[in-house]
Amino acid sequence: MSCHEIEALRLGLMNVFGVGDESAREHAEKELEGHLDGPIEGLANAATLAELQRHLDAALVDLEEEVASMDADDPAYDYTRGRLLEVRNAERAVKRLHDQGASIVDGLGEAHDTLHETFPVEE
Repeated sequence: MSCHEIEALRLGLMNVFGVGDESAREHAEKELEGHLDGPIEGLANAATLAELQRHLDAALVDLEEEVASMDADDPAYDYTRGRLLEVRNAERAVKRLHDQGASIVDGLGEAHDTLHETFPVEE
C-alpha cells in the first residue's frame, strides 16, 4: 500500500516552488507509476497552489468514499483511514501556504503605498 495522494502532492509542490532534487522526483514518479490518473495525476502535475487545492479536494472526496466503502475488519482499513487523516492535514497545510502567500502580496502592496505616501512622486 502507498499513500499516492501525499507523494503526488510532493511532486506538485516541487513544481509550484521549483524545489526538490531529481532523485526525489524520480522516486516519487516511480512510486506513482500506474496510478497517475484523476486527482493523483492532477496533484502530480499541478503548477499553482490553486490547482493543488482543487486536486487535493478531489483526492479527499475519492479517499473518503474509499474509507466509507470499506469493512472495518479489512486489514487495510486503519491504514486507509490514516491516509485520509494525513491528506486532510496536507489540505490544511496547502491552505496555510496559500493564505501566507496572499498575506505577503498584501504586505508588498501596503509597502508600495507607504513608499508613495512617504516619498510622493510628482508627474
